[in-house]
Order: sequence, then C-alpha cells, then structure tokens
Amino acid sequence: MNKLMARCCFLLFIMVCSLSSFAQGDKVEMADTMRSNGKIYVVVAVCLTILIGLFLYVASIDRKLKKLEKNG
Repeated sequence: MNKLMARCCFLLFIMVCSLSSFAQGDKVEMADTMRSNGKIYVVVAVCLTILIGLFLYVASIDRKLKKLEKNG
C-alpha cells in the first residue's frame, strides 16, 4: 500500500511539473542565445554530469544499506 501511495505521489508530481512547462511562452531569448553561442551544450553536459553523479551516489548508498541490513 505504501508503494502505491508513493507511485501516486510521483505521478502527481510529474503531472504538475509538465503543466508548468506548458505555461511558458513560445520565445525564450536566453536559450536561443546560448544555443547560437554553443554554450547550451556545456549546460546540458554539466546537468547530465550532476544527475549521473547523484544516481551513482544513491546506488552506492543503497548497496551499503543492503549490506548492513544483511549483516545486522
């Protein structure tokens, strides 16, 4: 039951986030400027690096926690 509640909350969160993206206008000058200068790729690379680092960190904590639960 707890898993179902967590999934429902996650789905609701994703839906709310997607609704806010539709509220933006058609023209985004900052993105166009960064894209024309080629800096958007640097921003995307940094964001991906941070996300990959966070996922690896959570995975390592999960492995350590499973090891502690198994031993304890």
